Parts: sequence; structure tokens; C-alpha cells
Amino acid sequence: QVQLVESGGGLVQAGGSLRLSCVDSGHTFSAYAMGWFRQAPGKEREFVAAISWSGDTTYYADSVKGRFAISRDNRKNTVYLQMNSLKPEDTALYYCAADYWGLGSPKSDVYEFWGQGTQVTVSS
Repeated sequence: QVQLVESGGGLVQAGGSLRLSCVDSGHTFSAYAMGWFRQAPGKEREFVAAISWSGDTTYYADSVKGRFAISRDNRKNTVYLQMNSLKPEDTALYYCAADYWGLGSPKSDVYEFWGQGTQVTVSS
């Protein structure tokens, strides 16, 4: 069973950085592609970044390309989202999600497991 717990969110000024972590307490983390999604108040959930189960392939939303970086450490059952040059429009609840043997996808409906989210707030 996959259980995902996000951490690392907080309040940061525009232009600052945060690193989000998502830990899987299960034992098959390396078999899952991982994705990060976010949802701002009053808006639909949107794709941010994804990484294949092997870590060889990554995908990014255009809005974060060049500013965010997704990575994973399968020894630690952890996926990271390094967020740089943060903007107020990045403010949202950030979720990680797991897709069994996936290659990484921007489509939320392929992900079987989801965390509870961690809040990121960027002040102007």
C-alpha cells in the first residue's frame, strides 16, 4: 500500500525558494511514477511536474519550466520538488501522487494514490 506524506510547504516571499518532499511509507516506491499537482482556491487542480519510475524522464507544466525541478531518491522513498523564483501565482496546495509503473503523466486520473497536500504561499 502506498501512503504519501508531503512536507516542506510554507510562506515565502516572491523570488524565494522552497523544496517540497513527498515520502512513501510503503515498500514499492521505485515501481511508481510520481507527480506533483497543485490547487489554488477557486481553481481546478493542475499539473506541475512528473517523473518516471526510473527517474530517467521528467515533465513540467509550461508555467513552472525553468523554475521548478522534480527529482527522486528511491533509496529514501522520496520525491522532491525544488521550487525557485517563486511567484505569487504559485500559491496553492501542492499534492504528490503515485502512478504504478508509470512513465510520468500530466493527467491526474492516471495516478492511483494521493497525499494530503502541503500549502505553499508566496507573498508579493
